[in-house]
Amino acid sequence: MTPRQVTPRLTAPGPTAPRLTAPGPTAPRLTAPGPTPPRPAPAVALHHVTKTYAGGVTALDDVSLTVQRGELVAVMGPSGSGKSTLMHCAAGLDSPTTGRTFIDGTEITQLSETRRTELRRGTVGFVFQAYNLVASLSVADNITLPLRLAGQVPDRDWIRMLVDRVGLGDRLSHRPAELSGGQQQRAAIARALAARPAVVFADEPTGALDLASAREVLGLLRDLVDGLGQTVVLVTHDPNAAARADRVEIMTDGRIVDTLVAPTAAALAHRVTLLEVA
Repeated sequence: MTPRQVTPRLTAPGPTAPRLTAPGPTAPRLTAPGPTPPRPAPAVALHHVTKTYAGGVTALDDVSLTVQRGELVAVMGPSGSGKSTLMHCAAGLDSPTTGRTFIDGTEITQLSETRRTELRRGTVGFVFQAYNLVASLSVADNITLPLRLAGQVPDRDWIRMLVDRVGLGDRLSHRPAELSGGQQQRAAIARALAARPAVVFADEPTGALDLASAREVLGLLRDLVDGLGQTVVLVTHDPNAAARADRVEIMTDGRIVDTLVAPTAAALAHRVTLLEVA
């Protein structure tokens, strides 16, 4: 008997097993960019400022000026050009007739005199030609006097650093009369910086100094800008002083008529001479 042949049974193929491969690099996850951090407000800003005194004398005529943080800006011009009035309005020592003034992002134009005084104590430092040190106080007490008048406790580390920076570490117990003119002005600079102000206004700071002391003080101001990021507005008639600035604003008849970036003393002297003979 012949054996019966069995035909193999055909079935539908099953699902193919997935092919295993080595994992590739993970694609970077895309996210929406975050908001750009706001740019810090300028240290000083004047917008269309005019100052008119009794009798119709216009000391400032539609002046606009912005001083960024960490800048050394000089203001030059012939006598009576409006330099000092500009500084007084910018620093809150005087109010403009029209226009707006800002210090460290705060508009001071509409503030009361009391509020402006409080603002100046914390955000503005001053250096004047006459030093304005208190004769009966030591150098150390002169430097911290504005803080104590404002009821603030001096930051000892900051004050010590300033004293070292201005080179008066061995003169702290001396009275102003025991210092040279250059040393007194350096003490005044340290005092101006004691409260960590947003801006220092220096009004003819070398006007009463000999040439060597003037160079020393100007070098110190430049060092404070470069080394500490301090903002300084320098009002001067001296081309050699203004030449230390990042830029110089030239004034005449109450207006800013020119801006020179990193100029030489010779270029500044020539520019101002042209205004004086015009």
